Amino acid sequence: MYHKDMEAWKKSIELVTKVYKLTKTFPDDEKFGLISQMRRAAVSIPSNIAEGAARNSDKDMLRFLDISLGSVAELETQIIIAENLQYMQDTDIYDDIKVTTALISGMKKYLNNKTEYMKSD
Repeated sequence: MYHKDMEAWKKSIELVTKVYKLTKTFPDDEKFGLISQMRRAAVSIPSNIAEGAARNSDKDMLRFLDISLGSVAELETQIIIAENLQYMQDTDIYDDIKVTTALISGMKKYLNNKTEYMKSD
């Protein structure tokens, strides 16, 4: 499947856009700290989905989906830190994170079930 057709990829692109907009309001002294970390973690999510899809292997796709989920967890942690530092107020970004996580997890479940089904033949 082409990565641009995947809902998880589309939603994660939206998440990246939201992170970039949110971090524009952070203090300048965070430019090479939290801003950079959050943006890299966010960009990593759709990038790994795309890379996994390009590999044409369910095993590779699963590995890259795991990496994407790790990046989602990293981003969520960084958002909590930003909130604790009062760089941002409550936003709906947690909803985006939940949906992105669910979509990636759903893809993993589908691929794992597909792999198990293929083994049983």
